[in-house]
Amino acid sequence: MAIMHSDPRPLPRLSTLIVVLLLPLLSSMAQANAIERLFAPKAERWTYWDSRDPEATQLIDHSGWNTFLGQYVLQGKDGINRVQYSRVSDADRQQLKLYIAALEQLPIRRYNADQQLVYWINLYNAATIDVVLQHYPVASIRDIDISPGFFADGPWGKKLLSIEDQQVSLNDIEHRILRPIWQDPRLHYALNCASLGCPNLSTSAYNADTIELQLDQAATDFVNDPRGVSYTDGKLSLSSIYSWFRNDFGKSDSAVIDHLQRYAAAPLKDTLADTTQIAGYRYNWSLNDAP
Repeated sequence: MAIMHSDPRPLPRLSTLIVVLLLPLLSSMAQANAIERLFAPKAERWTYWDSRDPEATQLIDHSGWNTFLGQYVLQGKDGINRVQYSRVSDADRQQLKLYIAALEQLPIRRYNADQQLVYWINLYNAATIDVVLQHYPVASIRDIDISPGFFADGPWGKKLLSIEDQQVSLNDIEHRILRPIWQDPRLHYALNCASLGCPNLSTSAYNADTIELQLDQAATDFVNDPRGVSYTDGKLSLSSIYSWFRNDFGKSDSAVIDHLQRYAAAPLKDTLADTTQIAGYRYNWSLNDAP
């Protein structure tokens, strides 16, 4: 059973207690899904980052990140992009840190929405790779237990970044900025958590001019990959991402399946059209490390 990295805040909510009390009455599969959803971070808007300038024309340079991705991300025959962590030179590690530091110095609230969107996506992915490199070798990013809090797991709750005098964590970027402000389920396909079960880390940086095409392509790649959607004995099994963040994709099995159909290619698209229920979820937390 894969447990999602948890929000470091305590969870003494009534809904939490109800789920815990009902767990013994559920099947093992239902228990796993209930626990995963219980600990998945909620989308809670950080209003400080709502500001933007629609008239702004400044561009952000992501060439350093683009070069890193092109050099160290390998596309596997199995469809999984892996990172050559062991081959990253000291000089390139330093260049990655300089890229992240340069993004931290930007007054990002003065940029337009598209520039902000790719800023947060690229920063999240670059900071994730940086934190893995700092602790490499590890079998899983979940082994990097630097987050505060009793329920914390992995590096997601650690305040790794300082932006406009605000201390920012990976959880903040994903669950307090990107998800609640943009409200686009395709973001789950763009953000990479350095795991084999995660949607691929792109081989190129996200760009404001092509962001819509890139998000659509990321969604298409994952939905049509067995990591995203698969059938066993005629039963639909999905990535746990669709359980952890169910409301982002749809509030019911049929709504999630409708979302998948938008990006599915034949024959998967036709098979999904005849499916009404999701049978289970799975996820591989092993590091996306190139052999």
